[in-house]
Amino acid sequence: MTGEEIIGYLKSFHIIFVVTWFAGLFYIVRLFIYFIEAQDQTETERKVLQNQYKIMMKRLWYIITWPSMILALIFAIGLLIKMPFYLSESWMHAKLTFVFLLVIYHFICGEIYKNLQKDIINHSSFKMRLWNEGATLLLFAIVFLVVLKSEINALIGVVGFVGLAIILMIGIKIYKRYRG
Repeated sequence: MTGEEIIGYLKSFHIIFVVTWFAGLFYIVRLFIYFIEAQDQTETERKVLQNQYKIMMKRLWYIITWPSMILALIFAIGLLIKMPFYLSESWMHAKLTFVFLLVIYHFICGEIYKNLQKDIINHSSFKMRLWNEGATLLLFAIVFLVVLKSEINALIGVVGFVGLAIILMIGIKIYKRYRG
């Protein structure tokens, strides 16, 4: 196998596990929201829903999200070993900073997960919806950095995303107000 083929395999596996890691992070927070909103149900419905969400969260967290993070990081390290020159690039420093923030985000989700497993709810569903956007912002920043290899272009992409998100939130609020 040539060095180029090895790099191709490392990139492929890295991308696959980054995608599944983000899928896990997006869905776990969605389950947090559902779990929290189940508090508004009757006691019987709440117990059934929250018990089901606990099972779903546990499987997602330990079978998809954690392994995906570990494998994404292992393949990333493999890529950096095969292509160490990337470590001298400023866009890679920015990307690694965002990846570090993503790992912190992952661990904070883990704390929220542990609390919900113990029926400790410290956040509103609205706060969890906002929290979910954190992973989206990190995704945008990382993808723009990797594809464009420029901090300025990544910043433009993230600012554009935030602007779009603000416009959508305003539109949703206006729609809700007129919907009644």
